[in-house]
Amino acid sequence: MPLCLDVYVWVPEHSSEVFRQFIDSYVDVDDPGDERFQAFMRVHVLGIANDADDRSLDELRFDDGDGAFALYLRARDHYQAIITVTRDGATVLGLSVEAPDDMSETLKQAEQLMGRLRQQFSAPAGRAGVELPPAGDRSEWHEEALVLLRTGELPAP
Repeated sequence: MPLCLDVYVWVPEHSSEVFRQFIDSYVDVDDPGDERFQAFMRVHVLGIANDADDRSLDELRFDDGDGAFALYLRARDHYQAIITVTRDGATVLGLSVEAPDDMSETLKQAEQLMGRLRQQFSAPAGRAGVELPPAGDRSEWHEEALVLLRTGELPAP
């Protein structure tokens, strides 16, 4: 796996419209790279969940019973697309871009990508870092370790 810069935006809620727009814009739906993608679509986009889908998504959860999870998918024009449902009921959307030797150029591209994502999803905040895991909640979002770029502020809970 190449070294990647992960770019995330925080969306204060999660909704089928946000998920559908992100998937339509960024995910390689013909080859998403994770068989649980179809279960995610049925549960969180189409609203037609069944027990098998729920069990499939349970495999993605960060902790038992808290509901937070991340789904890593193949992206169309980026290395990876990441959809995270947080413990707070928010959504963290991410795209991974390959980080070649010129990190300053990659950071400029990440800043532009973050701005586009923030505008597209009305996201109040964004952050980026090399091999940065998605935040599972507000406290993880505010952690500084590994964060190279940050913009905006989360709204009050």
